[in-house]
Amino acid sequence: QWRMVESGGGMVQAGGSLRISCTDSESSSGSQFDDYAMGWFRQPPGRLREGVACIKWNGDGANYATSVKGRFTISRDNAKNTLYLQMNNVKSEDTATYTCAAATSCNDWWQFVENLGFNARGQGTQVTVFL
Repeated sequence: QWRMVESGGGMVQAGGSLRISCTDSESSSGSQFDDYAMGWFRQPPGRLREGVACIKWNGDGANYATSVKGRFTISRDNAKNTLYLQMNNVKSEDTATYTCAAATSCNDWWQFVENLGFNARGQGTQVTVFL
């Protein structure tokens, strides 16, 4: 089963920065990574999942949730089969489990978050923002 593996989560002080990453579990020769749009969603404790950001298969365009726009940057390196989320000026409300996923399109990203209609996803990495 195709899946992703996240890394880089941890504790960060409010106002600080953190970068999390996500790689394809498949070997580079068998990877489908660059065939798909990739993105992040998060689930804060006791709350519903919410979409964070999505980037097109070739990196040429991205969508962001209003709550993170201007603070978070999504990027990808197809040569390394790796997806990144640079989180700047983090806030306590950014505390959540962050999960990366592959999808056919960023246009439907928010629906995919709601129904978990992804082609592949990871187990998540915890990000905790402290004051």
